Amino acid sequence: MSKKTTASMQNLWENAMLDAGSAAWLEGLYERYLSNPNDVDTHWREYFGTLPRVNGTLKDTIHSEIKEQFKHITERRCGSLLPPMKSASAASLAHERKQVKVLQLINAYRFRGHQFAKLDPLGRGFSHAIEELSLENHDLSVADLTTVFASGSLYGPEEASLQEIYAIISASYCGSIGTEYMHISETGEKRWIQQRIETVRGKAKLSTKQKRALLGRLIAAEGLERYLHTKYVGQKRFSLEGGETLIPLIHELTQRGASHGIKEIVIGMAHRGRLNVLVNVMGKTPADLFQEFEGTKSHGENMGDVKYHMGFSSDIKTPNGDVHLALAFNPSHLEIV
Repeated sequence: MSKKTTASMQNLWENAMLDAGSAAWLEGLYERYLSNPNDVDTHWREYFGTLPRVNGTLKDTIHSEIKEQFKHITERRCGSLLPPMKSASAASLAHERKQVKVLQLINAYRFRGHQFAKLDPLGRGFSHAIEELSLENHDLSVADLTTVFASGSLYGPEEASLQEIYAIISASYCGSIGTEYMHISETGEKRWIQQRIETVRGKAKLSTKQKRALLGRLIAAEGLERYLHTKYVGQKRFSLEGGETLIPLIHELTQRGASHGIKEIVIGMAHRGRLNVLVNVMGKTPADLFQEFEGTKSHGENMGDVKYHMGFSSDIKTPNGDVHLALAFNPSHLEIV
């Protein structure tokens, strides 16, 4: 073995105890030296004695004593504040956890509130409780009702008590209108619906005149279905029963569209409800429809086709000008034009 290698090995052996893993042991040994130099081995006493010292600095002192002094200073200055700070931190953490639960509760109503909506005006239906809509399911309770939370993306005050937030989401999603839309992937579309549902608490603000007009269209839709059912028993007609709200809906779309400059609307739909739309939206006369049921109406080149395949077009008058409506022919119930 060469002299150079021997010197390197010797140097490594002598300094092996100076690695990071021995730091705590070395510090303890050095403090023993500072307290009493004779308390350590001669080799270490000589080693510590040769450590460089900056001119003008005081003799090194035991580090553990300095640490203890700083600890006492900190306790004297902040000792009286520490318990409240810990308590406040715990309370803040608990509130933050409940805040997350409140936002989850809001989302639960957006997803499943329609399943608990009061859709039977006579109150005969029985709605089973939905676990996801309860406070308890979100680790909330009656005791939290007066606590103020951030309302997140809910349309309303930025902060409100849990009681206020609960009232808003209950009215918006569990009233007489059920709104199911959270399956939509486009965030902008969902926010559009949320704004229109939550800002009015699920209840449109309509004047008496508007309510009467809506009722009139619903009565017309139901009245036609009842008449056809009674007059032409057994004939295919693909009733709109249960979906009569389609009639005032299309009327409202036409009126709103005209206010935005729309001049023409083309409607493609399957068999269900076509006859009702033809009469109560498009303006086809009931007499023409009745003749088709009775087989006395001629359709020229379309002779032989059934009445619920027929198309129609007309001009609907609105305060913002005429809108041309066209209901496309639909020759098969297997497709929608």
